[in-house]
Amino acid sequence: MTGTAALTMAGRSLRISRRSPDALIAALMLPVMLMLIFVYFFGGAIDTGTAYVTYVVPGAMLLCAGFGAASTAVSVADDMKNGIVDRLRSLDVGGVPVLAGHVTASVVRNLVSTTLVLAVALAIGFRPRASAPAYLAAAGLLVAYITAISWLAATLGLLAKSPEAAGGFTFLMMFLPYPSSAFVPIDTMPSWLHGFAGHQPLTPVIESLRALLLDRPAGNAPWTALAWCAAITALAVTLAGVLFRRRTR
Repeated sequence: MTGTAALTMAGRSLRISRRSPDALIAALMLPVMLMLIFVYFFGGAIDTGTAYVTYVVPGAMLLCAGFGAASTAVSVADDMKNGIVDRLRSLDVGGVPVLAGHVTASVVRNLVSTTLVLAVALAIGFRPRASAPAYLAAAGLLVAYITAISWLAATLGLLAKSPEAAGGFTFLMMFLPYPSSAFVPIDTMPSWLHGFAGHQPLTPVIESLRALLLDRPAGNAPWTALAWCAAITALAVTLAGVLFRRRTR
């Protein structure tokens, strides 16, 4: 019953996204535009030891996911503000299906936008060399990351008192790719930033995607990335449950 309700709520969230084509287009196109800006405006001045488009694509994919998750926070906050959750609860729809529906829709939207980013990257010169198992591993890691930040976004949406505040709360998710290995090697950053950039959650995810897609040794990065994703998901799901119960008493 819970699974069916969650799928129903996911369908509702996707239909709402479809009815806001301007927001959907912005979420799809902005990461693509940022990738093109980095490749064509800055790429010639950045030495990464390889073609810059090859280096930057994993970071662009995660940046795309961050933008997509921001809309999830706004959607959750909007539901809480407009009273739709109270009507759903009167129909015996609990908090888990409501939030899981938002998260499922976020994962679907983000996979579509990430596929678009990858397609544009292939058109401008990105040439992955991964084997079939490596592609599957990269896709699985990407889904794990998108799920984690979608649950985190849903939690932030419950914390916010308005959709506008929820959009502001998600700034950190959109900022985190920059102090990481997404766009420049960490050793080119100021020394005081190395510790944070090397140990924040996005760096092992980016390094894992880069290694898997380019058929390079990944070391322990994938396991570290999965541990971060699992920890973020577990924490966000727990906090979301507590916050939802408090907001709907």
